[in-house]
Amino acid sequence: MKPPLQVFYDYCRYEKQYSKHTLSSYQCDLKQFNQWLETDKKKHCNDILAADAYHIRSWVADLHRKGLSGKSLQRKLSSLRSFYQYHIRQKALKNNPVIGISAPKSPRKLPDTLDAEVLTQLLEITDDSPLAIRDRAIMELFYSSGLRLSELVSLNKDDVDLEEASLKTLGKGKKTRVLPIGSEAIEALEKWLNHWAGLAKQEEKALFISQRGTRISVRSVQQRLNYWQKKQGLEQRIHPHKLRHSFASHLLESSGDLRAIQ
Repeated sequence: MKPPLQVFYDYCRYEKQYSKHTLSSYQCDLKQFNQWLETDKKKHCNDILAADAYHIRSWVADLHRKGLSGKSLQRKLSSLRSFYQYHIRQKALKNNPVIGISAPKSPRKLPDTLDAEVLTQLLEITDDSPLAIRDRAIMELFYSSGLRLSELVSLNKDDVDLEEASLKTLGKGKKTRVLPIGSEAIEALEKWLNHWAGLAKQEEKALFISQRGTRISVRSVQQRLNYWQKKQGLEQRIHPHKLRHSFASHLLESSGDLRAIQ
């Protein structure tokens, strides 16, 4: 009879017809676990089919201590889960020892932010065309108020009160938020509004409009930020979320009040 591992490999290759990449991953993960069982006699388990939840948890913990990421560990558990599930269907096992075991979560990577010098370089736009004035107002507002992209494009002209230095937006969960607007953003918005009436189509309510006089799209904003990144000679990629996180990061540095910022 073929060993359990080979039987499973043949099933994956000939019946399931998995790709070479998937087959290689299964073989690598299962071989690694099998060798781990065989190399330490204290585990009292020389048969991969006899391994239980204790052995699997110990193996995962061992790999985690060696620095393997949560994502990689999750893939290895998935390989084991599929292997044992196959042998349950073949009546070689009654229970899948991987059920209920999950990999440790990898720490979330903090979002990239822009430093003050990069932001200054980005926003020092000398072009005085209507589109350039609009784009600077967009970027100033992203950074000033921490807006999401969807919130910015859905803003109407009446949602902004420059005298009160605030704006009203509909955020996640359709919750209305009132946000402050910084002085630089107010100045940029005032310049943009001087051009707005001459560009907007009749009855258009959107604060930011395209060349066609209608509400600007999400895609257009993303493209314009990419344009200005290159135009201003910046290596760092610029996107709305990065401006939003830069706003929060710089606000935290200046105030230290995380709950207020949230």
